Amino acid sequence: MGLLDIFRKREDRFIQLLREQARITLEGLEHLEAYMEDQDDSHAKALERAEKEADEMRRILIDELNRTFVTPIDREDIFALSRSIDDVLDYAYTTVDEMHILNVAPNPYLRRMASLLREAANEIYMAMQRLEHHPNVAAEHAMRAKALENRVERVYREAIADLFSKPADVEQILYMLKVRELYRHLSNAADRGDETANVISDIVVKMA
Repeated sequence: MGLLDIFRKREDRFIQLLREQARITLEGLEHLEAYMEDQDDSHAKALERAEKEADEMRRILIDELNRTFVTPIDREDIFALSRSIDDVLDYAYTTVDEMHILNVAPNPYLRRMASLLREAANEIYMAMQRLEHHPNVAAEHAMRAKALENRVERVYREAIADLFSKPADVEQILYMLKVRELYRHLSNAADRGDETANVISDIVVKMA
């Protein structure tokens, strides 16, 4: 979808922009999941491109928001929803970026968390697709996204427990510190996904 297509229907341009943000985020999380499987740099570069594209989309949305008095949903909700969707992709990107910097390879916990985050991103995208015309269905997708966030947090806790259960020499301590940061990035991504789902649910209540 090009920018001209996004602005063709002026009356729902904010919802279109939010849908596009959610689509780009899903695309980015697909590349995160793929990178965790094969560490192919092409996925890392694609994730970086998605992050930059999503940032540009958010800049456009904020510019439109600043120039519009009447919005289809509360402007505070539009801003909060855009920000939380953007944060999910930002944390995905910084995870891969720091994996490069810290020279850490994916492990089963990172792969599982990335897979669950991709599923949650898909539920958020589906929610945004349904929000305008089928808000109750959008709310169902939001609830599924929240359930996936809970699963990410369970994997996060298991990963941290496992990480600190091993014998600690100097090399292991350095590894622990590096990997803990990566786990936190993905946990934070899940938190932002949960926040996104909450905003969608709030919007649906207001639309009733």
